[in-house]
Amino acid sequence: MKKIVQNILLMLLSVLYKFIFSGGRVSRFLQNEIAIRLMSIYRVVNHNGCILKFNTPNILNHFRADSFSTKEPETLEWIDSMPKGSTLWDVGANVGLYSCYAAKQKKCTVFSFEPSVFNLELLARNIFINDLVEKITIVPLSLSDNLAVSLLNMSSTDWGGALSTFGQSYGHDGKDLEKKFEFRTIGLSMLDAVQKLKIPTPNYIKIDVDGIEHLILKGGGEVLLSASGVLVEVNNDYKKQAKDVDQYLVEAGFKLKEKRHSKIIDNDNVFGNTYNQIWERKS
Repeated sequence: MKKIVQNILLMLLSVLYKFIFSGGRVSRFLQNEIAIRLMSIYRVVNHNGCILKFNTPNILNHFRADSFSTKEPETLEWIDSMPKGSTLWDVGANVGLYSCYAAKQKKCTVFSFEPSVFNLELLARNIFINDLVEKITIVPLSLSDNLAVSLLNMSSTDWGGALSTFGQSYGHDGKDLEKKFEFRTIGLSMLDAVQKLKIPTPNYIKIDVDGIEHLILKGGGEVLLSASGVLVEVNNDYKKQAKDVDQYLVEAGFKLKEKRHSKIIDNDNVFGNTYNQIWERKS
């Protein structure tokens, strides 16, 4: 019965799609209204008394909002442990869930690094609707180990999509990335971001870029040496990444506090062996 209902709905949607995109004046009006209304849909999230709103124009962003408290509880706990007023670099900010939480809950000054043209609009909208424009700065560039012009290779063009890699052909697991879109952009190291863009050095750094986390740490230099804590996503199956992340953070004076992921990730066929590693400076 469920399959029959789905087929009927798909047939009706197909007819409606042909009408809306037929090219006439009415269809152009409907296209415009749909685009406007999609970007006006949002969900309200309440975590530990912190109320946030997130734009949800598609299923993926509905999921991100609905699973806000359960998908990466270790990330939220890490943010909760920060002193109020800390400076946070959110590297791979996506649509800004954790940037917004840190800025509102802990009054952090946040620099959100996000190169995806598909995510930047939602990131900006989420910052705006939460009245956090003065607390969060968008940096629409990739971080890597050096200053370079290269391709951002993307496996998705969805709003809120992930699994993109700057300057490399592999993804989060070290295997070849299934590329669906690409564009040329600028990447720079953490040290470049401070020295050339005059971005304040962070107290805390969160890195979740699905593949080149180790290269970003490699280019950390003095920026990494001055940080108090780092949260970095690492896939245990990608041996080189795991080894390099450990090497660069130990050399910078950090020790691994814990690595965790939620039950949602535990049951995920793609990210089941990926963990958020939380590092703190050795005392």
